[in-house]
Amino acid sequence: MKIGFIGLGNMGLPMAGNLAGAGHQVTGFDTVAPVQPPLSAASSAAEAAAGADIVITMLPNGDILRAVAAEVIPAMRKGALLCDCSTVDVASARAVAEQAKAAGLGALDAPVSGGVAGASAGTLTFMAGGGDADFETMRPLFEIMGARAIHCGASGAGQAAKLCNNMILGVTMIATCEAFALADKLGLDRQKLYDVASTSSGSSWSMNAYCPAPGIGPDSPSDHDYRPGFAAELMLKDLNLSQQAAEGVDADTPMGQLARQLYATFVEEEGGRGRDFSAMLPRFSDRGRKG
Repeated sequence: MKIGFIGLGNMGLPMAGNLAGAGHQVTGFDTVAPVQPPLSAASSAAEAAAGADIVITMLPNGDILRAVAAEVIPAMRKGALLCDCSTVDVASARAVAEQAKAAGLGALDAPVSGGVAGASAGTLTFMAGGGDADFETMRPLFEIMGARAIHCGASGAGQAAKLCNNMILGVTMIATCEAFALADKLGLDRQKLYDVASTSSGSSWSMNAYCPAPGIGPDSPSDHDYRPGFAAELMLKDLNLSQQAAEGVDADTPMGQLARQLYATFVEEEGGRGRDFSAMLPRFSDRGRKG
């Protein structure tokens, strides 16, 4: 396929590289990152989109997505597909999908889970919203870039699934970090807590696959001084989006709201920016019950 890929940051670049490595013709554009072989370089987002069968975007937020969509949709050929893999607000995802459909294009919102490591390894999970035919068109590319793609429903459903999933992740990581910090103060060995919780009712992805305690469980950012696999400020972004969505539909999400507040404090006031979101463990370890 002829693919335009817009947004070649930490996630987009390896995703685009995997598509090119599989034999697709990929033309890339980014306002900051240089485009290098095997990708072809475009001088603008519109140029990357012109003539493409599929245009993929991986962008920082909904405002930028809307601006890029306004540029690329008029440049795309009728019948082409616009697939946004950014994590943005549901309203932006739906607005861009409506614009694309009005211009005779297919549209999917397909945010990802798996982080930079998953993007590099081609093991991402895609959560897609849009029509059945558009999902099937995109499926072969999902299979190159990821290990799993789930069609969640109509436009916006992919973003809804991502925000709900990451709200769960933010809450469970905080609970996991709190538990390890409590275990330390109770004199319980961290490995023993892991051995119990990872095989019983305390089991979670945060505990089993991404343990915030160094030297415990599979290799994770905690084993590398909390260099980010998923940065705390990105978790804060997703929790902000989840609470924005909750407010919009009058949903009661007290745990999600508290997780957002804790990550906001961690990122903005406690040196968490640039650290992995699991660095909440040393944050709790260093604090007493009253802060």
